[in-house]
Amino acid sequence: MSKTSAWISAMRLRTLPLSLSGIILGSSVAHYNGYWNTLIFVFAILTTILFQVLSNFANDLGDGQKGTDNEDRVGPERAVQSGVISHKEMKRAVILTAILSFASAGFLIYLAAQNMSSATIWFYVGLTVASVIAAISYTIGKNAYGYHGLGDLMVFFFFGGVSVLGVYSLFAPVFLMDNILLAIFVGLLSVAVLNLNNMRDIVNDKASGKNTLVVKMGANSAKFYHTILIILALTTLTVFILKIENPLLFAGMIPGILLLFHIRKVMATKDPKDFDPELKKVALTTFAISLFTSIGLFLL
Repeated sequence: MSKTSAWISAMRLRTLPLSLSGIILGSSVAHYNGYWNTLIFVFAILTTILFQVLSNFANDLGDGQKGTDNEDRVGPERAVQSGVISHKEMKRAVILTAILSFASAGFLIYLAAQNMSSATIWFYVGLTVASVIAAISYTIGKNAYGYHGLGDLMVFFFFGGVSVLGVYSLFAPVFLMDNILLAIFVGLLSVAVLNLNNMRDIVNDKASGKNTLVVKMGANSAKFYHTILIILALTTLTVFILKIENPLLFAGMIPGILLLFHIRKVMATKDPKDFDPELKKVALTTFAISLFTSIGLFLL
């Protein structure tokens, strides 16, 4: 692995579409309700990408330091694990990406400030700090929450709630209750992707002391948990579309059919390594549903 390919690998580009799903949905609802600012949309996308890359770099560093990424791990070889990128180099990358994330988020808040009270502005500043801390502390540090089964909760909160609800309020001066349904939809499918990752890594995580929710509940229970996540996600999106009262939006849910076949695949899987290809399927399907639904909202 060359240095360049190692850095690209460490960015984990396949995770980016999933992280953008909530931003796209929240922004499209804002447009549907008559609120729009192209610069806010662009910098919301940029900030989200930086937060995701920061999280990926930090995960690579944290799991590398703790020895969780080792020769027994299933899935793609990590950059620090490979030795191509040193711990010191990755630490510098984490710091640089954190600074860029703060800068992008700061400008985003500045762009949206005209629609906000001073209290709301400070709320977003605090949310930015919390996002950076959450991205870093998932695997880094003695009390890394990813090692104590809290990853699912944090992913649901940030990929769902912060992403959808947070971006909408950058455009609009009022809170929209219906967006909670979209936040749940994106949050649950994002947790489903993490759950697949943890089912794939269950053996090595357990041996390394990484007590994910999958390690705590066991492989069989994790499969049923996974099914519930996906069914509830599709249900909440269905309720949202029914509230919009435009059946044309259901066309955006057509890719969701793939998730039903995916559930059957997960329930039949016995070898943990076979979960790896399913991660990309769920992430891209989530993005496709979000994109098509957003296009529908833009066209209404």
